Amino acid sequence: MTDIKQQIQQRVALELEAIEEAIRRHLDPEVTFVSDVAGHILFSGGKRLRPLLMVLCARLCGYDRPFAISFSTIFEYLHVATLLHDDLVDGAQLRRGKPAAHTLWSPETAVLTGDYLLAKALSIAACAEDTRIIAAIGNITENMAQGEIHQIQRKRDITLSESEYDEVIRRKTAVLFEGACRISALLAKASEQRIQALADYGYHLGMAFQMIDDLIDYTQDAAKTGKAPGADIREGKMTLPLIHGLRHASETEIQWITDLVEGGEISEADFQSLHALLEKWGSFDYTRRRAFSHVEKAKASLGCFEPSELRTLLETVADYCLKREG
Repeated sequence: MTDIKQQIQQRVALELEAIEEAIRRHLDPEVTFVSDVAGHILFSGGKRLRPLLMVLCARLCGYDRPFAISFSTIFEYLHVATLLHDDLVDGAQLRRGKPAAHTLWSPETAVLTGDYLLAKALSIAACAEDTRIIAAIGNITENMAQGEIHQIQRKRDITLSESEYDEVIRRKTAVLFEGACRISALLAKASEQRIQALADYGYHLGMAFQMIDDLIDYTQDAAKTGKAPGADIREGKMTLPLIHGLRHASETEIQWITDLVEGGEISEADFQSLHALLEKWGSFDYTRRRAFSHVEKAKASLGCFEPSELRTLLETVADYCLKREG
């Protein structure tokens, strides 16, 4: 994974530098304390994948104006706003290896800083002077909020189905990837075929990204992920590895898992026992296969574009999303 990550970073170094500068430039609240809170997570090592996708997809459609860089910051602000809110809702203590914002400042401060970033994203969106783009940003924020609410409603519920899980992660994660890619084509005034192709690319990329994220929660430690392993199950989140595993568990095992999920307090020994069961049932491999399927569909979505270095780069980004577990 290190090789593919370095390969991408080398090819987009200038774009990432420009995006970073734009994120700092647009973060200009009148209350400077807001910058401190927002900056705590904004500048703590994020990949800038979502704004980068917007810039690259716009370029694929022939739009290479400086405004694309400024506009792309919308997707980082939206992403970080949801992280601020989600960490508070989930009671998370770590984010990207650092204390979550609500643990350093008050919960109210974290919520309102997230609200500021949402408002900033909408202000930047208005600069496009295109009602389709503004509506698309509004649709993204609506879906992300509903996805989080849906997940909260089904916390610690072992009956959550795989199809319902798909809908949760579509709203929580995939819509932002899809939106970044779709809006790039709208900004470029691309054809409907290209708009849909890039939307499909972003959707499948986002689904794969979240599935691998959910897998990493079981398979990697805090040194790599920046958060404690097993955070999802401790927070009562039913993710794909566990949903698959429950389909193969005995009645006794289902009851044991139910007690773990409902209890919330999970020892390291219990987590390792669950990890061994999921490994035995092939739940980790199943999650990888489902993510791989989405990555292949994402790459196939680019078929309406002529072969080029840029198209190959977007295909490589899709492969990176799959290989982050490595």
